[in-house]
Amino acid sequence: MSLFFLTIFVVYGGIHVYAFLCARNALGFGLETGSALALFMVLMVVAVFLIRTLETHEYKRTARALAYVAYFWMAVLFLFFSASFLIDIINFLIRGSGWLTRMNIAPVLITPRSSFFISLALALAISVYGYFEARNIRPERVRVETTKLPSGIDRLTIVQVSDVHLGPIVRCNRLGKMLDVVKAAKPDIFISTGDLVDAQINHLTGLADLLGEVKPKYGKYAITGNHEYFAGIEKAIAFTKECGFTVLRNQAVADGPIAIVGVNDGTGVRLGFEKPVVESAIFLKVPPGKFVLFLKHQPLIDRDSLGLFDLQISGHTHKGQIFPFTLLTRLTYPLNAGDYTLVKGSFLHVSRGTGTWGPPIRFLSPPEVTVYELVRKPES
Repeated sequence: MSLFFLTIFVVYGGIHVYAFLCARNALGFGLETGSALALFMVLMVVAVFLIRTLETHEYKRTARALAYVAYFWMAVLFLFFSASFLIDIINFLIRGSGWLTRMNIAPVLITPRSSFFISLALALAISVYGYFEARNIRPERVRVETTKLPSGIDRLTIVQVSDVHLGPIVRCNRLGKMLDVVKAAKPDIFISTGDLVDAQINHLTGLADLLGEVKPKYGKYAITGNHEYFAGIEKAIAFTKECGFTVLRNQAVADGPIAIVGVNDGTGVRLGFEKPVVESAIFLKVPPGKFVLFLKHQPLIDRDSLGLFDLQISGHTHKGQIFPFTLLTRLTYPLNAGDYTLVKGSFLHVSRGTGTWGPPIRFLSPPEVTVYELVRKPES
């Protein structure tokens, strides 16, 4: 966690410094205005930690208000930085071409003032659009044909939510919209693939009752994501169970029409809460011939597990949540979002996520409730 804190202060703080310098070059403000802006930016940098402190001490309304301001600012700042940095690159290329051709390129350079206002306008416009995109929950349908459905069942509907991030921002209203989509799909099995809760887990009153209203025929299953550990793993699991989920922690269940295997997120090992396990060994507990649904929060593939599961469903990446952050998440997770056919008959779907982390905004990464239709494969 200390590395996480350091990253926040260095990277996020550095982006604030960049934005501050852009604003000063464009507007030429004096000491008084500059001091006020700098103070606000310092507050925004530490707000991530201040929100948690306020919630811990029962200042929940103040914490939620600060969360909206700080996280919306985070989105605007990231988008401003991206647009402004792109303009800086364009100016650099123009200067380079001018140096090579010995032409006067001053008239075509984008001035600091123009760059500032163009970047700010884009950031604000995308943030407003992204706020409504994040609330437009939609079903993402995946059809899987299989010969492994038991006799008498020709179709099985599995519904997945992932990365809901219940906390100071994702509350009853947004959860209700997600669950409307879940209920409309009429799931036989309901799945949460981690990060059901956010790091700020306090004051989730009423949310478990809403999730408890979903009562599929063959049960509800959940696994841990990284945020369950940030929130406090025991507390997060207790809440998940209160919602009616069976939490699979490196376990397999095979008493229903399909077998379901769920593994803990690797964050638990990295933080020292748990010991490593051999993932492929868990599949040995599954009877042969059953369709195997594999729940794993992060879309990482263990080569030894390939062929031991039919369908892996994951999340975690949010597909970057706000473009162009997608470009960065693809560097870490090449299997970033969508469907992937793997070897040995295994298949992977990576959810874009149902909720939002941090900014309540999505851009070019719409939220999804994933509806899997397992259907009997016609005999050839």
